[in-house]
Amino acid sequence: MLGAVPAAAHVTVNPETALKGDYAKLTFRMPNETDNASTTKLEVAFPTEHPLSSVSVKPHPGWSYEIETEKLDQPIDQGEGEEPLTETVRTITWTAEDKASAIAPGEFDEFEVSAGPLPSNTDEMTFKAIQTYDNGEVVRWIEVAAPGAGEPEYPAPVLSLTSPGGEQQAAPVAAQTDTGQPASATAALVLSIIALVLGGAGLATGLLARRHRS
Repeated sequence: MLGAVPAAAHVTVNPETALKGDYAKLTFRMPNETDNASTTKLEVAFPTEHPLSSVSVKPHPGWSYEIETEKLDQPIDQGEGEEPLTETVRTITWTAEDKASAIAPGEFDEFEVSAGPLPSNTDEMTFKAIQTYDNGEVVRWIEVAAPGAGEPEYPAPVLSLTSPGGEQQAAPVAAQTDTGQPASATAALVLSIIALVLGGAGLATGLLARRHRS
């Protein structure tokens, strides 16, 4: 899928947010920001400190891909009935098969991966990317923003992870009565009626006493 490059374009991962412990389709979008060269290669590094047991690549017409894996120092238990995880994806590299398939100046392309389960022990995953042009130029999208700092010049794609149901709990909802009114509002109404009744009774007693004195 080729398209015009948006302003302030850089290599990104979409969606920007996914659920911890879930599977997700990750789309890496790569723009061509030069005026005189075509992009012929994209290398994406997966964070091996957060191993993924399943990573599969959607074939992209005109591009080949290569998956490099890395053996884990310690196997990871994946639960009953599952084989321990002993290796994880380290990098995926897409390469244009010919000049016609390369990404021309002012255009972008997208490369899709299915991955999971996403880790539950981190709030984000950083995918450092390296972009190569046919004139030999290499752009490294590997910079990570420091806490509280602005976006760096060559930011690495970052996937934010959230817990199922969200981090924040919804505010408590006031109890409802059968009429659909909040219980607090109903209680206030009852107290008001009682006050009126008592006030009326007091007034009636006063009038009767005055009549007896008369």
